[in-house]
Amino acid sequence: MNGKKKNSVLIAEDVFKNYPMGKSSEVKVLKGINLTLHQGEITAVIGPSGVGKSTLLHLLGTLDRPTRGKIWIHSQDVFQLQETTLSEFRNQTIGFIFQFHHLLPDFSALENVAMPGLIARKELSEIYQKAGSLLEEVGLKERSGHKPREMSGGEQQRVAFARSLINDPDIILADEPSGNLDLINSQTLHDLMWDLVRKKNKTFVLVTHNKELADRADQVIELRDGRVK
Repeated sequence: MNGKKKNSVLIAEDVFKNYPMGKSSEVKVLKGINLTLHQGEITAVIGPSGVGKSTLLHLLGTLDRPTRGKIWIHSQDVFQLQETTLSEFRNQTIGFIFQFHHLLPDFSALENVAMPGLIARKELSEIYQKAGSLLEEVGLKERSGHKPREMSGGEQQRVAFARSLINDPDIILADEPSGNLDLINSQTLHDLMWDLVRKKNKTFVLVTHNKELADRADQVIELRDGRVK
């Protein structure tokens, strides 16, 4: 470590998540999670299947609300925000990459990358120019006019990665982004993500089963029985 003071970007405090099962019972998935994410750090979340890794990522990304506990992003208690305000906050502050790319099939790579910026009502020419630059950074400049069905799985995930960066978010959350890719495409995607999040000083959280990849992270969070081991 270089001794520099770390800036906390996200703090989760005593976070629980239960899901109802029928009328009178519930499944307790997360059982008091505490963690801190710092600016510019890469965090890997690991653990057995079904332990709650994706659930945790959805809570950190404000896509779901905890049963109990608090999450602060830049000192904002995010679940105190009204739904519309929270949605705007999420779009500006957090980028997402999922195992399935969730690209819009009838739109080009350029349009897919630009979409979160358009939702944020940013200036049209500016957002398309930035989308083009991001596609160039992920090595897909020549594919900007192609639709998802005209691209390989690895290319589609690189488009999804570029899309996660369009609003210059502070936090990027990735849920098994290479889970459906072969070894070579997985390695290409991992190296690209590592290089760009380092270059752009983003806080990056990656759910993965890949121990070798997790070992490259600055922080590893292992979930066992709904808790941080």
